[in-house]
Amino acid sequence: MPLKIEQGSLSQAIAMLKQLPEFHQLRPKEYYEEKLQDQESLILIATSNETPVACKVGYDRFHDGSFYSWLGGVLPAYRKSGIARDLAHKQQEWARNNKYQSIRLKTMNKHKAMLIFALGDGFEIFNIKVKDELENYRIELIKYLR
Repeated sequence: MPLKIEQGSLSQAIAMLKQLPEFHQLRPKEYYEEKLQDQESLILIATSNETPVACKVGYDRFHDGSFYSWLGGVLPAYRKSGIARDLAHKQQEWARNNKYQSIRLKTMNKHKAMLIFALGDGFEIFNIKVKDELENYRIELIKYLR
């Protein structure tokens, strides 16, 4: 499967996220635009045979030398093929080249595949935010770029 990863637009990323079961309720586009407004950001779109199959959106949320990997996902039919890893490594390469020292991300305890992926890619848990149910606990991770 030939895969191409390029910088894309927020509209492309939102269209991709709408197709993912984990993002069953997206906010209005203006919410995402506001988060990225006046922030250094990177939006990556992965395509296979000209069809968008995955995305990754990040931005300089904390202004502390870390780059926040905010949103992303892979269409279910394309999972477990290395696309998420390829996107993450492309984002990490970009962040390193743009003088960031780390990548941060947040996920929920119920997203086990994301947790396993992040830990396997060298991320470390640095904070857990307690929520109503154990499955909704927020897990914050960081990976230092070398």
